[in-house]
Amino acid sequence: MKLPTSSEMKGLDTSAIEEFNIPSIVLMENAGLGTVKMMEKQCGPCKDTFALIFVGPGNNGGDGLVIGRHLHQRGCKPVFFFLVNPDSLKGDAAVNLKIIKKLRLPFHVIDTPSRVETIPILLKQFESRGLPCYAIIDAIFGIGLTRKVESHFADTINLINRKNFAHRSPVISVDTPSGMDADTGKVLGTCIRANYTATYCCAKPGHFIHGSASWTGKLEIIDIGIPPETIYNADIRTELTTRESCRKITCNLNRKKASHKGIHGHLLIIAGSSGKTGAAVLAAKGGLRAGAGLVTLCVPHKLNSIFEATVVEAMTIPLPNSTDYILHDDIDLIIDAVQGKKAVVLGPGLGTDPSTAKLVMQLYSSVPCPMIIDADAFNILAANKEEIPLPAGPRIFTPHPGELSRLIGKTADDIQNNRLEATAEGCDVFSGSDHETIFMLKGAGTLITSGDGKTVINTSGNPGMATGGMGDVLTGIIGALICQGVSVRNSAIAGVFLHGCAGDCLYEKKGAGYTASELADAVPVTIKKFLND
Repeated sequence: MKLPTSSEMKGLDTSAIEEFNIPSIVLMENAGLGTVKMMEKQCGPCKDTFALIFVGPGNNGGDGLVIGRHLHQRGCKPVFFFLVNPDSLKGDAAVNLKIIKKLRLPFHVIDTPSRVETIPILLKQFESRGLPCYAIIDAIFGIGLTRKVESHFADTINLINRKNFAHRSPVISVDTPSGMDADTGKVLGTCIRANYTATYCCAKPGHFIHGSASWTGKLEIIDIGIPPETIYNADIRTELTTRESCRKITCNLNRKKASHKGIHGHLLIIAGSSGKTGAAVLAAKGGLRAGAGLVTLCVPHKLNSIFEATVVEAMTIPLPNSTDYILHDDIDLIIDAVQGKKAVVLGPGLGTDPSTAKLVMQLYSSVPCPMIIDADAFNILAANKEEIPLPAGPRIFTPHPGELSRLIGKTADDIQNNRLEATAEGCDVFSGSDHETIFMLKGAGTLITSGDGKTVINTSGNPGMATGGMGDVLTGIIGALICQGVSVRNSAIAGVFLHGCAGDCLYEKKGAGYTASELADAVPVTIKKFLND
């Protein structure tokens, strides 16, 4: 599913108008009518009710006027609150304002903080007439908002968000909740907390990142008549992972009756140190549960017995010169172990000993097969970003915000506030070679960006996954998918989605508190569901 930014969405509108000769007022009419039909589906009939419509500047306010007119057609009494001087509206919004005035529909101008205080008084007058409030329509700001919401706009939004406002009537946001940056999901000072958001033509990136679901509510995509050719031909750089897109990626995981372990790939995991053996174990479990034919662990010889007893299905290579940490002294043995492997996981629980760091830098530049760079391996590269050599093969990087902050010099909060921008910045550090670069930023709405600038936003997962070891399982899953013939980019996309879906199944059954090991064990059933859907 394509997720255009506000500027890309403007391009789609322009294309529909200029290339296909669709009048802009037709698009606005379709948007308003489509929103009302969505409201009827979600909230029931509107006859013999009233609705509060908050109108802001620009086309978003025009959409609100169209919505009010169609509610009026259905027997609802719309009441408009203009947060700007109505006469300042231009273009299609001004045309619809003339219709509203001709219909003599009631409106009030709320263009100062003091006037916001009159809204509850006016609301009581409507309620005294015995009609229930059908809905509150937020048509204040559209997807182009980039500045902080202030003054009477902020006061109005905060009023609508009060729990007792209009007896908790459902709040419907037009295109995006007012106060949300449609590109980043960031709240610009304050934001409408919608029950439903009717977004036009396509969903937007901000609907799915930065925890924005709590503001967006239930999202409905309204077809406003922009031709599909326009969307298909546009260079939209952000997409959404869906069950259908993941199913297409994983369809080849169906196994023939004559399958054997040798044809499903061999995954090598270079991980673990004293006190962090669990990270390596979980990566191995992720790889095994996601279907890798064989999994081998390169581990410090002192810790080998732990791995042999804990992950009995995996093979181990005890490194003779490594005791508590994997050291560069064992580089030759590790390079030999890489031979014949389909993918390598490097980093979980590895530690950052100087000798380990030297090892990571050499493996990064010499191993030709796809490599998933996680945890301490990523931290080592981040600490030496001025000296990072060119990679010898495809690389997938899997940092969380804290790890990414060490690479790009921004705080974790800054990264969370601008996740798309931060992910692209991190990807740029490692791009530039002839080999594929995939960079993901883990968290709610994990982002997967490739060196060509295209980004995918993940939609699976839940708060129960906020516990140690989940990322280690993920690296193993991604490695296993590569081993089974899935492309590097698609392995990252599907791996994140399957990982989240396995967590969703556990969250539904148990709530928070399930472990990373339990999630790994849930992966086979999750994959089976996809293959059988």
